[in-house]
Amino acid sequence: MKVRIGIDVGGTFTDAVAIDNATYELVGTCKVPTTHFAPEGVAAGIVEVLHMVMERCGIKPADVVFIAHGTTQATNALLEGDVARVGIVTLGRGIEGFKSKSDTNIGDIELAPGRFLHSSNAYVDTGNAPALKEQILIALDSLASAGGQSIVAAEAFSVDDPENENAVLALCVEKGIPGTATNDVSKLYGLKMRTRTAVVNASIMPKMLEAAVMTERSIQAADIKSPLMVMRCDGGVMTVEEVRRRPILTILSGPAAGVAGALMYEKLTDGIFFEVGGTSTDISCVKDGKVMIKYAEVGGHKTYLSSLDVRTVGIGGGSMIELRNGRAVDVGPRSVHIAGLAYEVYTDAEKIVNPKLIEVHPREGDPAYACVECEGGLRLALSLAGAANIAGFVPADDYAAGNAEAARKAWQPLADSMGCTVQDAAGQVLSFSAKKNSKVAARLLLDYGMDPRTTEFVGGGGGAAAVVPHLAGAMGHKFRIARNAPVISTIGVALAMVRDMVERIILNPTDSDIVAIRREAEQKAVAGGAAPGTVEVSVQVDTQRNLVRAIAVGATEMRSKNLLNRKLSEKDLLSLVAGNLNVKPDVLTISARCEGMYAVQYEKTEKRLLGIVRKKTMPLRLVDEEGVIRLQKKDARVLHSSAENWRDQVARILRDMTIYDDGGATLPNLYIVVGKRIIDLSGLPADEQIYGLGGVELSGYQNETPLIIIGSGRLD
Repeated sequence: MKVRIGIDVGGTFTDAVAIDNATYELVGTCKVPTTHFAPEGVAAGIVEVLHMVMERCGIKPADVVFIAHGTTQATNALLEGDVARVGIVTLGRGIEGFKSKSDTNIGDIELAPGRFLHSSNAYVDTGNAPALKEQILIALDSLASAGGQSIVAAEAFSVDDPENENAVLALCVEKGIPGTATNDVSKLYGLKMRTRTAVVNASIMPKMLEAAVMTERSIQAADIKSPLMVMRCDGGVMTVEEVRRRPILTILSGPAAGVAGALMYEKLTDGIFFEVGGTSTDISCVKDGKVMIKYAEVGGHKTYLSSLDVRTVGIGGGSMIELRNGRAVDVGPRSVHIAGLAYEVYTDAEKIVNPKLIEVHPREGDPAYACVECEGGLRLALSLAGAANIAGFVPADDYAAGNAEAARKAWQPLADSMGCTVQDAAGQVLSFSAKKNSKVAARLLLDYGMDPRTTEFVGGGGGAAAVVPHLAGAMGHKFRIARNAPVISTIGVALAMVRDMVERIILNPTDSDIVAIRREAEQKAVAGGAAPGTVEVSVQVDTQRNLVRAIAVGATEMRSKNLLNRKLSEKDLLSLVAGNLNVKPDVLTISARCEGMYAVQYEKTEKRLLGIVRKKTMPLRLVDEEGVIRLQKKDARVLHSSAENWRDQVARILRDMTIYDDGGATLPNLYIVVGKRIIDLSGLPADEQIYGLGGVELSGYQNETPLIIIGSGRLD
C-alpha cells in the first residue's frame, strides 16, 4: 500500500495522518506535543510523530509517495515579534532614485502591541556601473553594522529588469546573508508594497531557513525518498527550496490546510467552510471548486502576498458564556482552557452535586463568565459545546459529543436564574453564536456572489458540531460535517496539490500575453514539484486594474483524482441533482455529456409583476460520474462539441450571449469540459484571448474528443 503522509505543526500539538494513495481513505492518525524548545526545534516533533504513525500503521519508507507538513511557525513569529532586523538596499538614480528612497523607507512595522519589525536603509546609485559592485558591498556592510540580519534588494521597475536586484542577492550569497529581491516576491508594479512584502519575507528567513533545513534532514534520515513539501497560505504546497526563498508563503497556512482538506477530501465545489476549534472559527469560501483569495495584511499594512480569504470569529466549541445580572448575554471570545476550568459536558454527571451559578473573570479586564461550583469545590465552565449537546445538535459518535445529562445538570442554575428551561437557555446561547458567525458567512456569500439557496455549509475541526448544525438551520442552509473532521487540516496537508501563481500588470493584454503568463505559471508549478501531465491552469483578467493572474495547480505524481472510486447511474445522478435544485428528477435533462461528465439542466419559469411577466432560465449543474457537482450556474447555454469544431460552438455562444452597452461588449463566462477537466475561460475580456487560451489548453487532443461548451452571464 502506497501512502500520503500529512503533518500539521500546531502551537500545542503536532498531528500526523496517513492516507491510502489509491482510495484516499484514512489509514491512521497520531499526535505528539509540539517540540518548541527541543534543540532541533519543531523538527524533533515532526520526526517523532512521523515515526509513530509509520510504526502504528506498518508503513515502510518506500511506501511513502508524498509527505508534507503545515506549520504556524511563520505566523507565530510575526504575532510574537520573533523576527530578524532587515536591511534594505535601495537601487536607483536621478529623480527616480530619489522617489525610490521614499518608497522603500518602510521603517518599523508594529506586529503586535510593543513588538516591531525593524528595518534600515542604504542607497546605491546605479548610475556608475563600474563601481556598482563596490557600492553594493559598502551598503551591505553598513546595513550589517546597523544590525541587519537579512537583506532586501529593491529597485523601481525590477519586475521588468531584475538585473540589479539579482546582483545584490548574488553578493548576499557570497557573504552568507539571507536575502530577498522584490521582483522575486511579486511581479506587480508598486515599489512600496512590493518592498513591504519583501521585508516581511526577509524578516522570517533566518528562522524559517534553520527550521526547513533541520526538518528536511530529519525526513531524509528516516530514509524517505519523497521530497518534503510545505503548506502554502493559498492552499497548495511547495518544495523546501521554495520555502528558503519565500517563507512568507507559509504565513496563514494553518487555515489553508483545512480548506484544502474540504476541497480534496470532501470534494466541496460551492460552499462555506467552517473550521471550528476550541476558541475560534475560521470561515472561508469555495466557489466552482476554487478557494477565494485576497492580499494579506501584516501589521495593518497591505502586502502582495496572496492568501486564502479566511475570516476568523472568536467562537469555538470551548467558548464560555458571558453573564450579566445572572443572565446569559453573549458567548465568547474567552474559552474554557484559558480560564483553567473543566468542561461541564465532559464531566461525569455523578460529580455534579448541588451546582451553584457563579461568575469568573479568566483574565484581568474580562467580563463575567458563567461557571458552576459543586459540592467539594469542583468548578465547571458552561460552554458552547455544552449548549450544543443539550440542544441535540451533536451526534453520539462525534468528536464534540459529551455527557448531555451532565451538561443539563450544570446548566440548571443558569436556567433558573434566567427563568426558563435548560433547553431554552442553551438555545439562546446558540443564537448568540449564530448571530456572530452568520454576519461573516453572509458577507462572504455577498462578496463572492454565492447563491444562498445552493451554497452548502461544511464543518471541520473538533468543534464543528457545536457550531455548524445550528448555524445552518438559522440561515436556512444544508450542511454536513466533514469526515474525520478533527484532523481535516492534517488531511488537507496530505492531499494538497502543488500550487503557484503568476501576476502581471499589462495594459490591454493580447492573447499572446495571456498564453505566455499561463505557460509561466505552469512551468513554476512543475518546478515546484508538480508532475507535468497533472497541471491545470486558470487565467483571470481584471480589466479595471490591468491585472492578469494565472494560477497553476498540479499533483506531485501522475494519479487519478477519482477519490470516491465509484460510478453512479444516470438515474442516481439525476436524483442527486434534483435534490440540489429542489425539483423533481423528471423535469431534468442531460444537455450534454463527455467521458464521465454530465451537464444537467431544466427550464425554470419565474413569474413577475403579478404573473404578467415570465422569465425563463436554464439552471445548470455539471456533475461527474461520482456524483460530485463540479460547476453550478443559475442560467447557462450548453452545447455539445468536439476538439475539432470547438471554435465554431464558442463563436455561437459569444454571438448569442455577448451584451453590448455604452461601456462596450461584455462577454459571457465560458467553460470547456474535456474529460474530467474544466477549462475555465471566464473573465477574459476579448474573444481572441478566449480562442488563444482555449487553443493552448486543447492542443494535443484528438479531433474526435468530445467536449461540452458552457456559457453563462458574467455575474453568474
